Amino acid sequence: MEEQESPRGGPPRERGGPPSLRRWTRGQGGAPGQDRLPWRSTIAITVFVLVGSNFAAHVHSGRVPLDGFARVLLLAGCGVLLVRHRHPVVAAFASSAAALVYLGAGYPYGPVFLSVAVGCFAAVTAGYRRQAWAAVGMLWLGHLLVAHWLYRWLPPEGDSAAPWAQEVGVAAWAVAIIAVAEVVRVRREQWARERAGRAAAQKRRADEERLRIARELHDVLAHSISVINVQAGVGLALLDSDPEQARTALTTIKSASKEALGEVRQVLETLRTPGDAPRSPAPGLDRLPELVEQAATTGLAVEVTTTGERTALPPGVDLAAFRIVQEALTNVVRHSAARTARVAIGYEPGALVLGIEDAGPSAGGDAGGSGNGLIGMRERAAALGGTIEAGPPPAGGFRVTARLPLATPAKETQ
Repeated sequence: MEEQESPRGGPPRERGGPPSLRRWTRGQGGAPGQDRLPWRSTIAITVFVLVGSNFAAHVHSGRVPLDGFARVLLLAGCGVLLVRHRHPVVAAFASSAAALVYLGAGYPYGPVFLSVAVGCFAAVTAGYRRQAWAAVGMLWLGHLLVAHWLYRWLPPEGDSAAPWAQEVGVAAWAVAIIAVAEVVRVRREQWARERAGRAAAQKRRADEERLRIARELHDVLAHSISVINVQAGVGLALLDSDPEQARTALTTIKSASKEALGEVRQVLETLRTPGDAPRSPAPGLDRLPELVEQAATTGLAVEVTTTGERTALPPGVDLAAFRIVQEALTNVVRHSAARTARVAIGYEPGALVLGIEDAGPSAGGDAGGSGNGLIGMRERAAALGGTIEAGPPPAGGFRVTARLPLATPAKETQ
């Protein structure tokens, strides 16, 4: 949004998508509880593998019987699963290496592949896909060499080459494990994206609400304090020479401050009780006579003209129109030496057109403005799909023209 430096507002201030998915590892946004070692599941897997391998030793009597070294390999392949959350790559390769040595030693087939499946599954879901595939590939190629070439020199004696159908089964098992792990990984990433999207949407709604409240407070306080400032100056100047006029100025200050406090309280109530209906209706163009009367107390005569067939305005458009007129008149009081201003309200098919103009000239000196008046008006109009044009007309002075569509566009969702 660009602004030109003018007496009616200073230059705009610069104001600053979903977060990247993190891997499911320790210190990188992993699932709750992954910092603790998975003792229970690892013990359960170890017991299953040991019992299943003993059963397999009775079924496959032609293989080397289980001994201490075999049980050490089984315990090592399962024990390394304790670090599968913190170091998934280590778990994948270590369990595969233990299984490969176990098979090369001629021990019977059985649930020895379960530890490999769990280790590679953890690596894939943690985001280490290539490493998991490499670990499985290492095991499969090693088994291929043992079963079809090295079996001549490895136990058991008199062993023959394994049937190729068995190799197809081992390959299918490996692919199935990795495929399931990939599905889980993709699903977890989808969940993470959905959570990130919901968090981003919640933050965006909070930012929009803060911006709305900031605009409301700016418009309320800027207008009321401008009136108070002008009347305080009048009261001080006439306190000795014209006490009655000074009393009138003080009465105006009291009325303006009371109204400002009421509107500020209404805005702040939305912070204390979010979602509740406001206790008093939001201001609209029906309160335009109040703005004219307040402007008159500062010595500014406001002429209001209405064209077109007057229709009921949507609440958002009505509030935005009131605030735009309020801010424009506040700028006239602050920054212009003009004593008259014109407000034109035009009801067109599908749009409300506002025109606020004064003849100038610009008042010198610092009026104490924040420079955000025109920015706030443009933001209000843009939120409704409308436009704001502000600048000096050819005849001099300053003019603000706002066009607000009566059908507000639906907000885009990401």
